[in-house]
Amino acid sequence: MVLNGGLLSEFPTLTNPDRQNFPQRNRIIAGIADATIVVEASIKGGALITAEIANSYNKDVYAFPGRTNDVFSEGCNFLIKTNRAGLINSANDLIYYLGWDNEVKEKKKQAQTSLQLNLTANEQKVVDALQSGQLSIDELCIAINIQQSKLAIVILTLEMQGIIVSLPGKVYKLA
Repeated sequence: MVLNGGLLSEFPTLTNPDRQNFPQRNRIIAGIADATIVVEASIKGGALITAEIANSYNKDVYAFPGRTNDVFSEGCNFLIKTNRAGLINSANDLIYYLGWDNEVKEKKKQAQTSLQLNLTANEQKVVDALQSGQLSIDELCIAINIQQSKLAIVILTLEMQGIIVSLPGKVYKLA
């Protein structure tokens, strides 16, 4: 694969790359990718279909914003506006969001003295649940018996305090 590339398809070898086959192909791509990135897209088209498929797989989706009067930016702007995609402006944003920079930071990280924090009951439940390892937002809802809308606020607070970190696929772990 590294030397010669590869081909992944559910179609026979000599199948033409016809337009109607793109959504099926993109379904596979969205499934195997760490994240889907939309660079330019009109309001209707394959890029938005792929983004929706990736979202249905609970995969991360990102989009570059564009000019508001540009037909080929309408799709990206729509995804961002409706919270179906995170806004990125550069490759560094993607590296940050996917946690790829944490690999370097963890190598350099030194042991840190633990601090006594005053956590709310729900914050403490999340921290306790994550002691066993990383969990998705759905698993956290079940583990601590809380509505997802309330859990989102607790997660945001813990992230801002640097207690937990977000991983690709809406998964969380202790920092």
